[in-house]
Amino acid sequence: MTTMNWALLYPEIWLLVMACVVLLVDLFVTDPQRGLTFWLTQATIAVFAWLHLEGHNGGLTAYGMQGMVVVDPMGHLLAVFAALAVMITLAYARPTLASRDMAKGEFYLLTLFMLLGISVMCSANNFLVVYLGLELMSLSLYALTALRRDHALATEAAMKYFVLGALASGFLLYGLSMMYGATGTLEIPKTFEQIAAGRINKEVLVLGVVFVVAGLGFKLGAVPFHMWVPDVYQGAPTAVTLLIGGAPKFAAFAITIRLLVEGMLGLAIDWQQMLIVMAVGSLLVGNVAAIAQTNLKRMLAYSTIAQMGFIVLGLSAGVVSGNTLSAANAYSSAMFYLLAYVLTTLGTFGLIMFLSRQGFESEEVADLAGLARRAPWVAGVMTVFMFSLAGVPPMVGFFAKLSVIQALVTTNQALYIWLAVIAVLLSLVGAYYYLRVVKVMWFDEPGQTSPVQQGQGVTALLALNGAAVLLFGLFSGGLMALCRDAIQRTFTT
Repeated sequence: MTTMNWALLYPEIWLLVMACVVLLVDLFVTDPQRGLTFWLTQATIAVFAWLHLEGHNGGLTAYGMQGMVVVDPMGHLLAVFAALAVMITLAYARPTLASRDMAKGEFYLLTLFMLLGISVMCSANNFLVVYLGLELMSLSLYALTALRRDHALATEAAMKYFVLGALASGFLLYGLSMMYGATGTLEIPKTFEQIAAGRINKEVLVLGVVFVVAGLGFKLGAVPFHMWVPDVYQGAPTAVTLLIGGAPKFAAFAITIRLLVEGMLGLAIDWQQMLIVMAVGSLLVGNVAAIAQTNLKRMLAYSTIAQMGFIVLGLSAGVVSGNTLSAANAYSSAMFYLLAYVLTTLGTFGLIMFLSRQGFESEEVADLAGLARRAPWVAGVMTVFMFSLAGVPPMVGFFAKLSVIQALVTTNQALYIWLAVIAVLLSLVGAYYYLRVVKVMWFDEPGQTSPVQQGQGVTALLALNGAAVLLFGLFSGGLMALCRDAIQRTFTT
């Protein structure tokens, strides 16, 4: 369906205009905590999310800007979840930003531009638009990582992130250029048509797919393109770490679906093999390396690599024996897993920031020793998050893992059944370091005796976040159905 070009871009236009407004308004804000800037940013993102939600409820797929942009249920839904993730991140981060002299207009402005890049990627229907959104998001994150210029670890993390990110962007751009050379088009649907018709240079095309998958692997943080994740997660300010580990994952998922599924489904036999290797490597390296970590943020970074392994596994099971009967089940399970992961990650890093507001960075596992005696409710919420990441029922993380494993097993292929067994076994390995955090909180002697400072706003948000992880586990059917419906409607229209 074709509609007016500009009407399709109302959410992105709103976000761009309001980013400029936030920039100008912040010039006149004298409050050191930037209260007006914070609330204006939150209101901007809330309206942006509402506009995408209205589009999702409409259920239509439309193309604009000469076919360079597509708006469909999956893109709308991913943009809504990304916006909500950014809003929650900003709410968690506000007290930490104020205490670290980071409550500056630049933080909020760059966050808005990062979200704009995410939204562009969710709606991309052209190789150039994919790359434009990717660079807009990435450059914003590079600058955010280096926001504490006087902090050696943050500066080092920003340099590593920038250099490796530029390398990965080069891989992706080179791969897309080879795709263009092989198919003669920059539009994703036409790429699919050219591959289906067989009017392609197969050797050049497959080589291009290799570079595209490498670029996507970096953005997902999957092995062997994971080397940036631990250093950046540990070195970046915790608020920025959460920005990197939350909303951008939705954009990475979106462009993976756009490029590999919507554009290169005819080459699934080639890129699914690469995804399987990446998935198994991520599960193995992430879970095993996390065991040796004593820094909590670094441990969670390796945990993220392992969690991405599950998502990539789901993406690798869409085409089986040349048919796409299991595609909707596989891709919706990966999307549901992504939602569960981001929801839990928001609370985990939010709790780290909550505990870091007392004059020290609560970034070591040992800093949580005896937390249950000082603040039982905080330890209880953290336990919920750790159980969810470990896949303990009835948390949402358990049902997310179950949905991916179910998608693998129902293919009735020996390869995928073995992959499901490997995923379960490596998840058991991963449960060790999650349960170690629980043990430290509840059974170790406290290293501090001072009570945990109570911040009413963040306290309530942590409680809601923990309740959501539990309730979406107990009543996971609705969220699963939402993901499946978005995927099915997108692919059928």
